[in-house]
Amino acid sequence: MTYQCPLCFQPLMLTGQQWRCSANHQFDNAKEGYVNLMPVQHKRSKQPGDSPEMMISRRAFLDAGHYQPLRDRLSDILDKVIPEDAQALLDIGCGEGYYTAAFAERLMQHRTLKVYGLDVAKVAIRYAAKRYHDVSFCVASSHRLPFADSSLDAVIRIYAPCKAQELYRAVKAGGLVVTVAPGPRHLYQLKGLIYQDVQLHADLDEQLEGFERVSTEALSYDMSLTGEKAFDLLQMTPFAWRATEEVMADLKAQTAFECETDFLIRIHRRASV
Repeated sequence: MTYQCPLCFQPLMLTGQQWRCSANHQFDNAKEGYVNLMPVQHKRSKQPGDSPEMMISRRAFLDAGHYQPLRDRLSDILDKVIPEDAQALLDIGCGEGYYTAAFAERLMQHRTLKVYGLDVAKVAIRYAAKRYHDVSFCVASSHRLPFADSSLDAVIRIYAPCKAQELYRAVKAGGLVVTVAPGPRHLYQLKGLIYQDVQLHADLDEQLEGFERVSTEALSYDMSLTGEKAFDLLQMTPFAWRATEEVMADLKAQTAFECETDFLIRIHRRASV
């Protein structure tokens, strides 16, 4: 399997350090090993996606192992549900590749499939490609997946947006989409620092058109964080946009911050027709 041109939707072939389609659209393979398939006319901002500061905080938080139970559980699920003859898995919104690399390591033990990581943030993909060499990383929009129709055996989507129609187009008949969404009490204590009236996360119970729900499970556990790691957690969430400088300083100064996690993991199977 190969990438698809984001402009004319023809297959891209790698020649030297360039990906090129039959219409002669060209995309350079970066020295780190990723390809940027985000044409300038598809960008909504100059630097879409997470900022370098957000990426650095997320990298530090994840490397400390606080979300490892989620990564391990997802690896177990994927290893169980993805057939051994599968050829391609895509991690949408992969960021700096923390989860993607773990999926590749587990799944490639018994399979010859290719694992792809996609994110709109170039800074995150550059770091991912430098660090993890068993994954094919690309900068691209999740709303215009650079993959051919019915070419993916499975897609994993941790919080990342992607229209059901685009998933249906790119996933094979009978293929899987695994999603992770925040459960009702996810990061409840962190929200309590920012909002006077703390609301539970609404369970939107997302239904993907063209897919049937196979299963839903919850994963929750408590975290005990240093002030520094709690600050990193805040920085990698949307709550950071509403946090005052005082809140951020107080959080960073704490010696221990107790916080809940609450994840909802759902498996969806694409209809055969």
